[in-house]
Amino acid sequence: MKTTCVLYKPIEDVERIEHYRAGGYHPVKIGERFHNRYRMVHKLGHGTYSTVWLAQDEVSNRYVAVKVCTAGSSPRESNVLSRLSEPQRSPDTRRSMIPLLLDMFNTHGPNGDHNCLATTPARMSISEAKSGSWISLFQLEVARAIAAQLVIAVEYIHSQGFVHGDLHCGNILFQLSFEFDHLSTETLYEKYGQPILEPVNRLDGKKLPPEVPQHGVIPVWLGKASEDLTLQEARILLSDFGEAFSPTEEQRYKSHTPLVVRPPEARFEPTKPLTFSSDIWTLGCTIWDIIAQRTLFEGFITNEEDMSCQQIELLGPLPIEWWEKWESYRKCLPENAMPIERPKPFSQSWEDRFETNIQRPRIEEGMPSFEPSERRAFLSMLRWMLSFRPEDRPSAQQVLESEWMVNRALPEYEKIRNKQL
Repeated sequence: MKTTCVLYKPIEDVERIEHYRAGGYHPVKIGERFHNRYRMVHKLGHGTYSTVWLAQDEVSNRYVAVKVCTAGSSPRESNVLSRLSEPQRSPDTRRSMIPLLLDMFNTHGPNGDHNCLATTPARMSISEAKSGSWISLFQLEVARAIAAQLVIAVEYIHSQGFVHGDLHCGNILFQLSFEFDHLSTETLYEKYGQPILEPVNRLDGKKLPPEVPQHGVIPVWLGKASEDLTLQEARILLSDFGEAFSPTEEQRYKSHTPLVVRPPEARFEPTKPLTFSSDIWTLGCTIWDIIAQRTLFEGFITNEEDMSCQQIELLGPLPIEWWEKWESYRKCLPENAMPIERPKPFSQSWEDRFETNIQRPRIEEGMPSFEPSERRAFLSMLRWMLSFRPEDRPSAQQVLESEWMVNRALPEYEKIRNKQL
């Protein structure tokens, strides 16, 4: 999204005000009613192409999340969610992990026409739960249950013919409790605080144009630190289908997932369309992120070259035909080494990373840790999922049938599911 030449004072935790322009965000006010039924009561967050609001549905008397997309943005997400939410002949518990599309409508404003989606609201993302923690760890039973649900959700999406295309911890949300809908707006504000409005100011001091809101709204915090989340609070929603696509209906060559979880074929096989296996790579990286204290690959300051080096350091040599497409690969190798060799003589192994980022932090925090048999099963599953060649990776169904899923992760999810029934 292009910005205007007018600049505004940044507001922490608020979307860039410069994006309130023709074709950009729609200015939303707390208390405003949309579609003659949705009264905005708080803000949940924002993304590059939308702002998301907690609203009271005055028809159904429940809370919903209203996603107000930028003007002229593609209705892709609403189309995908609509198809994933279609009624089926038999109940399917897998659909409970996908936001239910409750309503679709358009609203017009000073920046254009905006597609709006009303969906199931959520309390926080995995990223937010870990960011709100000093130790960035979930209890082991909680982490297992989250991982199990995520694989089930991906298997469901794939079974319906879609690739998610943007799996990462920021798009995995925790569901609100069933009691949340019974809160009055007044009780909601007493428990979680009134909306915080920060004045919007131009850097040049001039008057705000009509397409820009008078205030930036700080998102409400409905969550808790990762280590405090209980098993019964660990029900997830896999969100954000703006990058989803059906390989049988369109060919997608470019991945828009964050670089740290981006599948390597997006770089080394740019003329081949992405398939379901691209989700399996990002799914493997994300499962590690759920279990571990730190991400599998470091991405604070990185680029494609560095990311490829990190992947090779952990996973070993690239397929030989990929080396031939990478002119500067030798910076990842010891002097005079050949591409079929491991890149660095002191590369950190899977076992080393597991000890450093999973086992030791859990022991230091007094949390249950992995038994040797579980560690072997967990790493075996991830090694398979993170095969360089897309065709060598398992399907989501095969991941569900892996030893770690069957013996460790799925039993924790069953405890949640049985409690719901």
